[in-house]
Amino acid sequence: MKKFLLFLGISLLIKISSACTNFLVTKSASGGCGNMISYAADSHTLYGALYHFPAADHLEGSFRDVYDWDSGKFMGRIPEVSHTFNVVGNMNECQVSIAETTYGGLDSLQSQAGAIIDYGSMIYIALQRAKTAREAIQIMASLAENYGYASEGESFSIADKNEVWIMEVIGKGNYEKGMVWVAKKVPDGYISAHANQARITTFNYQKVNRFDDKKADTFNSLDVVSFAIDHNFYKGSVKDFSFSDVYNPVDFEGARFCDIRVWAFFAAADPNNFGKKTAYWDYAKGNVQRKTPYKKGMCQTKENFPQNRLPLWIKPQYYVSVRGMMNQMRNHLEGTELDMSKDFGSGAFNCPYRFRPLTFEVDGKEYLNERTTATQQTGWVFVAQMRDFLPDYCGGLFWFATDDAANTVFAPFYCSITKIPYEYSSENGSMSKWSDNSSFWINNLIANFAYSRYNLVHPEIEKVQQKQEEEFVFRTSEIDKDASKKNKDEAVKFLGKIA
Repeated sequence: MKKFLLFLGISLLIKISSACTNFLVTKSASGGCGNMISYAADSHTLYGALYHFPAADHLEGSFRDVYDWDSGKFMGRIPEVSHTFNVVGNMNECQVSIAETTYGGLDSLQSQAGAIIDYGSMIYIALQRAKTAREAIQIMASLAENYGYASEGESFSIADKNEVWIMEVIGKGNYEKGMVWVAKKVPDGYISAHANQARITTFNYQKVNRFDDKKADTFNSLDVVSFAIDHNFYKGSVKDFSFSDVYNPVDFEGARFCDIRVWAFFAAADPNNFGKKTAYWDYAKGNVQRKTPYKKGMCQTKENFPQNRLPLWIKPQYYVSVRGMMNQMRNHLEGTELDMSKDFGSGAFNCPYRFRPLTFEVDGKEYLNERTTATQQTGWVFVAQMRDFLPDYCGGLFWFATDDAANTVFAPFYCSITKIPYEYSSENGSMSKWSDNSSFWINNLIANFAYSRYNLVHPEIEKVQQKQEEEFVFRTSEIDKDASKKNKDEAVKFLGKIA
């Protein structure tokens, strides 16, 4: 409770741009684990619970109410489709999974009067309607076009059993209704990541989006470049246009607080090219190099774009397994000079956590805390695993954990289950109501024990954590075999009983 009360008191000081982390892994880079995406919901005041939207049929002409995902504010009504899919957490029964990180972007584009669709509603509406990642991209773009986009700039991870995509969007402010956006497919055999800094730079601009073309690897709003030119955000050619550098120019904080988490993931998978002795580490520490300086609010040109940014994706030196993904969500910059367990603030027990804000002043000088992948403000974290070699009802495996990733355990939930265990349910406890059998509150309590004596307590947690997750992975491999031999209805009942 002490941790929660302190978080509540300082939450207004926290920039939204410092929250959430996504890693993306394609099936040929996972060593047989399928496509995967990960997500940490780092909002300070978000209760850790596993959401569920049951499959449903809807009458012709029916509508759905839309509420802002963060505030609960009623936004408006939109027509409902005839059938919506079962959704467990951020994965649906077709093995489509979506995650996000907020990057904010240009100030003038962060709000849109009269818009109905916020980023959270966009995610869960798409999950209830999309059979594939490509369909999800189409649905998300259409929702914003028809009803307006009510959030700041967002990066989305969108994946199914066959493909992994990164989609970046930003609203058109009060210039026009809707949003500008671009989506790129991560090549099979590669990994990607984003963490509150837009990442897509140049891309092959599409005059027509061919969603049915299996070879198509890029989609975009048709005005993604012209909108920037018309409103003096960019001056240059379509070929040289960079989505990230125009709509969310990276600065010291974007590199040091955001892209450093991308660097940590890449460095673990390919230490030869992304280790701490490389130029990429210099960038991750905040040294953004430009040919021509950039000042906030100025019109961007090719000469203003950074010259030393991290690539959007890399081919890993090592496979990234599902357990590897879990452990990468626990990174605190260990082994670098920014290792938070080694600096002055770690105290007598080498604790790699700092209360916020990230920046602060002492005697007129500004200082900073590092923003690592694992953080105390996490409400929940997941690794979504989509496997094309199993039927959808057991191919989609949603590994879910509550509170701080470093001091919790990922538990497996199949995408077809129709009821959430009470311990993980949103009906069990809340941020202001303690529950003795709530996964979030139990893990929150355990994490608080660790923070007070970290080098003594965390190793004991880690032993149990790693053993349990190893057992879960082994056990699910046996469950996969049993479930895949059954028909869908029998398998769903079977998987529901063991959830």
